[in-house]
Amino acid sequence: MSLANLKLPVKNKKGKRLGRGTGSGTGKTAGRGHKGAGQRAGKKTPYAGFRGGNLPLARVLPKRGFTPLKRKEYQIVNLSDIERKLKAGEKVNPEVLKKLNLIKDDKKLIKILAKTDGKFTKKLFFKANKFSAKAKELIEAAGGKIECLAR
Repeated sequence: MSLANLKLPVKNKKGKRLGRGTGSGTGKTAGRGHKGAGQRAGKKTPYAGFRGGNLPLARVLPKRGFTPLKRKEYQIVNLSDIERKLKAGEKVNPEVLKKLNLIKDDKKLIKILAKTDGKFTKKLFFKANKFSAKAKELIEAAGGKIECLAR
């Protein structure tokens, strides 16, 4: 026997016997209290957010902001990270970025940003969904090419 073979013990505890006289501790109202929906058979509480007839919490809390339905979330990659991990003349596409652990998912949208030490010197060929204006400028100044993938 090892820790892997152990099983939880089976619980043989019987449930409370409700409504069996005043001496049992759960007689008369059977722990349901007096009057109201919780006391009646079939329905304990109306719904999950019910607060005993008070205004539900979802309606009490203020509503803030706006959530767009078709929000585009980009995985961000900085030029400094790419320059550190690749040699000149290589291609930069979603598969390569995934292999280098610069992005988590090669199926999601990718945006290249120009966060560098002020210079970008390697001639690379980029394929991504979006580029910042500064990143485009630095890549083209270094002799690289840009191709925007379909979104």
